Amino acid sequence: MASLRPLFAFFLFTCLSSPSTSQNVTLSLYYETLCPYCADFIVNHLVKVFDGGLISIVDLRMIPWGNSFIQSDGAFVCQHGPNECFLNAIEACAITTYPDVERHFSFIQCIERLSLENRLNEWVNCFETAGFGKDPIDCYTSGYGNVLEQQFAAETARLNPPHRFVPWVVVNNQPLQEDFENFVSYVCNAYQGTQVPGACKSFPRESNSLRKEIPTSLVCSADRTGNFISSSPAINRSPVINP
Repeated sequence: MASLRPLFAFFLFTCLSSPSTSQNVTLSLYYETLCPYCADFIVNHLVKVFDGGLISIVDLRMIPWGNSFIQSDGAFVCQHGPNECFLNAIEACAITTYPDVERHFSFIQCIERLSLENRLNEWVNCFETAGFGKDPIDCYTSGYGNVLEQQFAAETARLNPPHRFVPWVVVNNQPLQEDFENFVSYVCNAYQGTQVPGACKSFPRESNSLRKEIPTSLVCSADRTGNFISSSPAINRSPVINP
């Protein structure tokens, strides 16, 4: 029995000294791949979640569905055309096959940056940038990408209140609505743990009462009337990925 005491002591020390993730703040982004305002938010704003240790207190969730909808025949209709449906599914597959948030965010950020730069036909290069294999492509061609998208569609439909536009950011079930670019302060204020990251030390630990109005022209509205297009930039949907 005595020989077990050092092992038990080590186990107890490890449990007590390891930071718990139970108090992490859930940060969810509901978006669509070809919305330029979603791309700008991901590339120029959401990336801050990896600065100053903020990711250590955040469970980041990416939900690529946005303002898409499913027709009665089961077909997907996406706001910026069929290529958006394709890339939504590819990013859903990347999130699932590479669950490490830094890895799949790197891939998503790469695609969204190319979208902003009107270089989307180079999207296949993002596999190398993120160090991915062909798993997301296999996921898509197997049809599982569409299964994931149906799940994301159902989750998006359950939002309360319903989303009015994308990017739609939710922190611990609180939609930030027009104040989505100010997500860091909401995350820091929502965190109840003791391991406060450097990114939060410049923010007061109180409820955020500042809400700036964002013109609707800087978001992709969920209103379907006259807001959907039938075409999108040409991209290669059958890339050859080195294993």
